[in-house]
Parts: sequence; C-alpha cells; structure tokens
Amino acid sequence: GMELTRDKICSLIRKWTTLIEAHVDVKTTDNYMVRMFCIAFTKRRVDQVKSNCYAQTAQIRKIRKKMTDIMTQEASKVQLRELVKKLIPESVGKEIEKQCQGIFPIKDCLIRKVKILKKPKFDITKLMELHGDGGDDAGMEMLRPENEEAQNTLSADIAAANADDE
Repeated sequence: GMELTRDKICSLIRKWTTLIEAHVDVKTTDNYMVRMFCIAFTKRRVDQVKSNCYAQTAQIRKIRKKMTDIMTQEASKVQLRELVKKLIPESVGKEIEKQCQGIFPIKDCLIRKVKILKKPKFDITKLMELHGDGGDDAGMEMLRPENEEAQNTLSADIAAANADDE
C-alpha cells in the first residue's frame, strides 16, 4: 500500500474550509483489488470577503460522487504497476480538481491512501505459458575465457574434476 505522511495531512487541514473525503474499491486489470482514499479541501475565491468557504451538503455529495467515479475510471483500466506510476505525480488528484471546479472550487486534492485488499491467485501454469519451457535457449557462448577470480567455485571444482579424469 501507500499512504501520505501524517505531517503532510496535518499541514493541509485548516479551519474555515470543508474537508471532503471519499473512498472506493477498484479491481485493476491484473486482478488486484485496491481501496483508494481521496481527500480534498474547499478553496477561497480570490475576491472573497466572507472568512469561511464551506460547501453545502449537496455540493459535497456531488464532489464525492465525482471523486469515486474518477478514481474507479483511472484505476480499473490499468495494471497495478501503471497505477503506481499515476499516483506518484498525483495526476488523479489533479484530474478530480479540474472536474470539480464547476461544483465548488477545491484545492489539495490528493490520493491519501491506497490499500491492496486482494492479490490475484498466483498461477504457475500461466507463468510457464508466458515464459515457455526455456529449454532451447541456453544463452550465448562467451567470447573470452572467464576471469579466474570471477569464476564460480563450484564450476571451478567441476573443471578441476574433469581435468583429473582426463
């Protein structure tokens, strides 16, 4: 899993704003079940006079719905490896921010936490299909002889035993 540090979350939380959280369970294309938690805060307008910037409950519900939709959409069509690549630059949070501007201006929209709920069942036969038996590909012959220090002790013993037999 992945999680924002405590000091990062504490630095984001302020008075006079609404904190909006959402979570969703998503299955990635490689059958990992992940639970994603998202956090966002309402933002004051530039010319705002009022000291607070609270969102109404209906607006919060719409933003939360939009959050869950975007998180589901972003995570369900990629593998876990690509999902991690998306989480690092916080592209999912930026997308949610962009989509929710029409409902209420929000800032600091981040994926707060990601838990892996279920890993796919490890299938040895599928792995063998993917890699084949690999019997015919033994590698390429080395062009120069191996350095004596680098030589494996076991292979050195075998070479010595072969020399004794001859």
